[in-house]
Amino acid sequence: VQLQAFGGGLVQAGDSLRLSCAASTGTFVSMGWFRQAPGKEREFVAAIRRSDDSTYYADSVKGRFTISREYVKKMVYLEMNSLKPEDTAVYYCAADPSYDNLWRRGSASYWGQGTLVTVSS
Repeated sequence: VQLQAFGGGLVQAGDSLRLSCAASTGTFVSMGWFRQAPGKEREFVAAIRRSDDSTYYADSVKGRFTISREYVKKMVYLEMNSLKPEDTAVYYCAADPSYDNLWRRGSASYWGQGTLVTVSS
């Protein structure tokens, strides 16, 4: 599975931004987003399960971010609202046959390149 993430940029606190991820295939994997802030370890952000589109979010983004996917277009999105400076990070799209691997173990079999999101105060 090849993944390509895009849509990052520089925004102000309180703004919204949508990240997109194009996948070479999408029907047999669950998808997720992770992020890595400067000087910090990579962390899980959100995941969507392939079987029923169930979603799971990190507590830090719950209520502000929404993950969704379009199977026909093989796209996954991360809608980010009410952005905060602490959301500044490189965001990575990821995929794995196991939904649990994404949100429970914070791991993935496939990774895209990152896209940088910078939120200014």
